[in-house]
Amino acid sequence: MTTLAPQATAPQIATGPIDTRSALRLITCGSVDDGKSTLIGRLLVDSKAVLQDHLAGVQRHGQTDLALLTDGLSAEREQGITIDVAYRYFSTEARKFIIGDAPGHEQYTRNMVTAASSADAAVVLVDATKLAWADAALKLLPQTRRHSLLLKLLRVPSVVFAINKLDAVEDSKLAFEHIGAALREFAALAGIPVTAVVPISALKGWNVVDASEQAGWCGYSGPTLLEILEGLPVTPADSTLPFAFAVQWVEKFSSSADTSQGRRVFWGRVATGGVQPGQSVRIMPNGQTAVVAQVLNHVRQPQAVLAGHSAGIVLDREVDVSRGDWLLADGEGEALSGSREIRATVAWLDDETLVPGRVYWALHGHRWVKAKIKRIVHRLDIHTLAEEDANQLEPNAIGHIELTLQEPLATLPFAQSRALGSLVLVDTASHRTAGALLVQ
Repeated sequence: MTTLAPQATAPQIATGPIDTRSALRLITCGSVDDGKSTLIGRLLVDSKAVLQDHLAGVQRHGQTDLALLTDGLSAEREQGITIDVAYRYFSTEARKFIIGDAPGHEQYTRNMVTAASSADAAVVLVDATKLAWADAALKLLPQTRRHSLLLKLLRVPSVVFAINKLDAVEDSKLAFEHIGAALREFAALAGIPVTAVVPISALKGWNVVDASEQAGWCGYSGPTLLEILEGLPVTPADSTLPFAFAVQWVEKFSSSADTSQGRRVFWGRVATGGVQPGQSVRIMPNGQTAVVAQVLNHVRQPQAVLAGHSAGIVLDREVDVSRGDWLLADGEGEALSGSREIRATVAWLDDETLVPGRVYWALHGHRWVKAKIKRIVHRLDIHTLAEEDANQLEPNAIGHIELTLQEPLATLPFAQSRALGSLVLVDTASHRTAGALLVQ
């Protein structure tokens, strides 16, 4: 794979220490009833992020039901499960957090994938009471393995395993030792970088915000979960890659006598690289070229803009550009030239089985193209991590496929760029989200 160098005309990129001050986007995930909603509730309550009247509204039988702080849908409250991703915001003296409670049920895997796709970190909850913790060769739950693999596929940079409900087992130290060893062994085989493994009791609040009341509980003397989260870095923007920009909205200027530039502003978010006046760009898919005449930031002030930030771009002449088109760096070789053949890893989310020959809508940025499933290369066995030959993918399966597109798309491997390397497949009849694709 060719390494892409920064553009000569790109804005200067500030270098410095890893950013641990910006708001951290994180999710909790894991199997059903592992305590994800309760953990978030504990974080909110112990960090003083919940008002008293809100806290009074989640009382059940004289006790606070922490899970109800995040389960907002009526169906979630009635069934005691999490169905959709619920986002909550809280802050400490050290930093701000945006936390998402992802559902644990297998049928809601698509919701978990949506939340993880933009996360900087993930806390994978493991319920100690569900495992044969006394057995040194214990097996992890399938959904724990599936969610962990999805986090790797989605390039979530920081993964923390939190072993919950250790207060409810006979030998908490032995349970933490055996479960922690099983998690580390699995992560090593799967190539998942583990930031930390921490024992907690979300219900009692041990090692969540405050340390356990029992000194050396589980033989652990490290930082609490919140202290770990406060030190995690945010995902760096892809500022060193060639410039790429998906047009989301086209704004027309009022009538102007100025002929030195076009009369439309193309708004969107810079996916990779950076943009400033004087850069040469190529429009995808029509192939025309132009020069950037003006760049506006999100408050309409002239300013060079880097990846991850919104921008309005005015070109030096009138060019046919619509929502869904891409503005790409011109003269960057073949890296962003576009292709109609794509190999990708897919997390299959639809209820219908994926088979070769089916046609779907593929969404890349804001651009829709028809995509045909050319071949299913193999399926990943989440238990053994082996790649198995397959001619179809069942709901919630993970595998590798080949696609043929009706029109070319400018993509990069997902390992290089989250923005350019991700696509969504949508059923052409039902309009359901069918699959999450990560370009290889």
